[in-house]
Amino acid sequence: MIKHHPYFHHIKSSVFGFMFLLPTSLFALSLLLLACNGFSVFYMYLPGYIKSSPEPIKLLPENLSGDKTVTKLVSSVMYAVKEENPPGVLKTHLSLVKKPNFSMVPIGKASVFKPKQARLSRQILRTLGSGTKPKGFFSSKVKTFFRNSKCKSRFFMTWISPIESLSDRELLAIESVFKSHPKACLVIVSNSLDSKKGSVVLKPFSDMGFKLIAVHPDFDYIFKNTYAETWFNRLKNGNINPGEVSLGQNLSNLLRLALLYKYGGVYLDTDVLVLKSINRLRNVISAQSINPETKNWSRLNNAVLIFDQNHPLLFKFIQEFALTFDGNRWGHNGPYLVSRVVERVTGRPGLNFTVLPPSAFYPVDWTRIRSLFQGPQNETHSNWLKLKLGQIQRQSYAIHLWNRQSKQVKVQEGSIIHHVISDCCIFCNSLKSKF
Repeated sequence: MIKHHPYFHHIKSSVFGFMFLLPTSLFALSLLLLACNGFSVFYMYLPGYIKSSPEPIKLLPENLSGDKTVTKLVSSVMYAVKEENPPGVLKTHLSLVKKPNFSMVPIGKASVFKPKQARLSRQILRTLGSGTKPKGFFSSKVKTFFRNSKCKSRFFMTWISPIESLSDRELLAIESVFKSHPKACLVIVSNSLDSKKGSVVLKPFSDMGFKLIAVHPDFDYIFKNTYAETWFNRLKNGNINPGEVSLGQNLSNLLRLALLYKYGGVYLDTDVLVLKSINRLRNVISAQSINPETKNWSRLNNAVLIFDQNHPLLFKFIQEFALTFDGNRWGHNGPYLVSRVVERVTGRPGLNFTVLPPSAFYPVDWTRIRSLFQGPQNETHSNWLKLKLGQIQRQSYAIHLWNRQSKQVKVQEGSIIHHVISDCCIFCNSLKSKF
């Protein structure tokens, strides 16, 4: 038998040990390589999104400080904002977060980025109308109109819809303004009514000596030197998602605020019938509903607004719109906006405004508006209609018809609305065609 040197045995043991561990080492090395490769494949970097800053607001009368709770949901890309309402703190005091110009569109289990610029541009063009007016047209026309008309009061309406959508109901709303305010001036901001067809529609009012004009909106001029200016520029540049709610509706919400801030006066929705003079009212907004337990208002509405020029509450409304705009939540930029702002600022010195009860402009909630279109069904119902009509005639300056709920409802003989039409119409020979 051949005897090997002890050193040879040591080398032999090392070689066999290495060969035994080799598969395990290669397996570990493979896992390490796969992990590195996977990290490089599934890691995605969005340059500048979190660090990007929005276009700065030009007007900063107060120091902006956030008071919203931001909850991180997924990595550092998506955030949820929870609104809180601490006493004495303005929710408008928060910084803007610039949204990326794309949306997440699920495809199976994956997601891709879909640009929104084309869709946004189409919406804006459709809302603003295809016609254009020369620079300064709006300001010159409105200024000349007010100077030459010697208005006792100023009223504003907006109509950002096709002229074909204008019905007898909207025309009756115009009639009601002049029935109660024959020496008033009415400016209808509308691209469709500022046309040859629009002139024909409004001619009967001019023929009777009433002072009104329809003028194509110049958003750049109307929004100038307010928070609305920066918001609108970002919208035009595709840096704001217009959302699923009608962009025209949201522009109307902002337009009414900016018009009153620039000129002062009364804003009315086109489904509001004026019942009596409101010339003695100043700087008022009305509750839509009240809390039955506390008797305090629970929600305000922006269908009727009466404010002086440059009123600070209007400034805060505009600021809130620009800083908290959400195009996917109905009412967020309208009734809910004025409600949350007034709730925060009530009691603060220097604002000088009054919240009227629902009976002033909203004597019937939208859930019950159809009852005002019904004629008497029996003696009990007839008595109720008489009592309700008397109450409206005594307490209400106007009545909001809530078009969304009542547009298709017919006016029945002897109904409250039938009596209201008789009281506020001018061209009463066509009473039966109203609505």
